[in-house]
Amino acid sequence: MDSSASEPNAPVKTAQTTFQIVEALKSLDGATLTELSDHLDIPKSSAHNYLRTLEHLGYVVERDQVYEVSLRFLDLGGYARSRERLYSIALPEMERLAETTGEYANLLVEEQGLGVFLARERGENAVSLDSYAGQSVKLHTTALGKTILAYLPDERVEEIIERHGLPRKTEHTITDRSDLFETLTAIREREHAYDREERIKGLNCVAVPILSDDDIAGSLSVSGPVSRMDEDRIESEILPELRRAANIIELNQTHS
Repeated sequence: MDSSASEPNAPVKTAQTTFQIVEALKSLDGATLTELSDHLDIPKSSAHNYLRTLEHLGYVVERDQVYEVSLRFLDLGGYARSRERLYSIALPEMERLAETTGEYANLLVEEQGLGVFLARERGENAVSLDSYAGQSVKLHTTALGKTILAYLPDERVEEIIERHGLPRKTEHTITDRSDLFETLTAIREREHAYDREERIKGLNCVAVPILSDDDIAGSLSVSGPVSRMDEDRIESEILPELRRAANIIELNQTHS
């Protein structure tokens, strides 16, 4: 995926404000006019004009004076995902992986230095999580993301760290640059990555790369509660299934 976009030389202020409002409505899980104005530190009159325009275009809905992003974004997101060839190729294997393990099967790709969940399939025993298809996460906080970082050139990893930093999600998150690069070396050597409660307390995850002509196309993982995702189960059951699925996805990418 093209992830080289940089700050524009002459950003359009109205476009920036429009998307800041959309992002604020998402992060606030809906907001009144006053809440939005205070959150973004913009006049109520300006916030109201933007909201009314977005509502007229169908991108915002208003319920009992609370503004929310509309399902119009689901249409855009679905369209964007449908254009990702990896999604349609990986989905059957993800469904089998979720059914076999009973846990969540996850597919992550990198875009503009962040990890984006392209798909998630839920097994019958999977626990409820905060993640969803389309969600963006910091790459260093997940097994999926660390796998992607491990197969990117070092200079690209440095660019991502410079842009997004290494913020802490839990006490187990890697926040030191040297520690991260040491971990990425180990991931390349064993060809899989772990997330031991690094993004979500109580959750373990193991991930493998999906390669295309030796370049990283994405990462596939299984995640579940610490009580079920112990070392023995990961090594004996989960990793073989992950590697089988990734191998089939890679072959289908190459020959379909």
